[in-house]
Amino acid sequence: MASIPFTDYSSSTATRLLPFSRTTFRRNSALFLSRLVGPLSMRSSSFRTLTVGSSSVSSLPLINAAIGCESGAKVIDGKLVAKKIREEIAAEVSRMKDEIGIVPGLAVILVGDRKDSATYVRNKKKACESVGINSFEVHLPENSAEQEVLKFISGFNDDPSVHGILVQLPLPSHMNEQNILNAVSIEKDVDGFHPLNIGRLAMRGREPLFVPCTPKGCIELLHRYGVQIKGKRAVVIGRSNIVGMPAALLLQREDATISIVHTRTKNPEEITKQADIIISAVGQPNMVRGDWIKPGAVVIDVGINPVEDAKSPRGYKLVGDVCYEEACKVASAVTPVPGGVGPMTIAMLLSNTLSSAKRAHNFQ
Repeated sequence: MASIPFTDYSSSTATRLLPFSRTTFRRNSALFLSRLVGPLSMRSSSFRTLTVGSSSVSSLPLINAAIGCESGAKVIDGKLVAKKIREEIAAEVSRMKDEIGIVPGLAVILVGDRKDSATYVRNKKKACESVGINSFEVHLPENSAEQEVLKFISGFNDDPSVHGILVQLPLPSHMNEQNILNAVSIEKDVDGFHPLNIGRLAMRGREPLFVPCTPKGCIELLHRYGVQIKGKRAVVIGRSNIVGMPAALLLQREDATISIVHTRTKNPEEITKQADIIISAVGQPNMVRGDWIKPGAVVIDVGINPVEDAKSPRGYKLVGDVCYEEACKVASAVTPVPGGVGPMTIAMLLSNTLSSAKRAHNFQ
């Protein structure tokens, strides 16, 4: 089959999903990912500790997913895992406050009046409040000068009560996104997009201060469900700076053998079908069909795409990059959309903020 066109997530055009449009998913999309899908049972096991860009919060016991699809595939429930992680973070935040009197702080800068961006910022603020992290918000008008944004970033860089800085994307077209993001101190780059953080992630023997939240959430789901990564073949569909490339680097660090499928890949379905683990992040609804999936593979679906649905009161429904119904007939485990990767993104943002505060105050 000839190469199939799809849209890679791009950090240079990091638009946010609007429910009325077909723009692609970026990061921190928990707004739409709130429905609990599939019951889970727990079993005791040894606890894990995150090893890359983590806040050293111990993981919950490995999770066994109950059967969530009619054909037998297990549901990887991101909403439940994210809830457990938030509980762990809240406990650590409370311990830090009690022992050294420090409360982690996250600053968010929003430029303009996009309703979707404002909603994401509200969700982040609520998430911070739920775990005891202080939140700081700057909301600037659409026509603000780039220098004004840089001024606030500089102030937060120097503020010891702020341990993480996030600039909400997209920025207005007259602003240079790269200049603004690069102005964030690497020690407070909780989004993990600073070139030095990505460079360290790519190098053996180096540790990034932070890992991008969505890819980190994908790997954490695999860990929490006890999915073996070492020695497995993994395919990442999409090569964006936000999800695809860092996800591939993380899998490589876990000793998987990696292939990346992108817009110029020929016969992507043949390559994908060789994978034991699939992470898809391209923003094309139902692109990955059942015959792309190796029997027994584990599928992590990052995509979230609105498609028309006359039966829905909203006139649309949300689907992933992977055809869920078909994947359930072939895969051993799959993330639903909504309720899979999305809730993990904000959980990892909180984890990175806690990690930053601990590092800044040498708190173990």
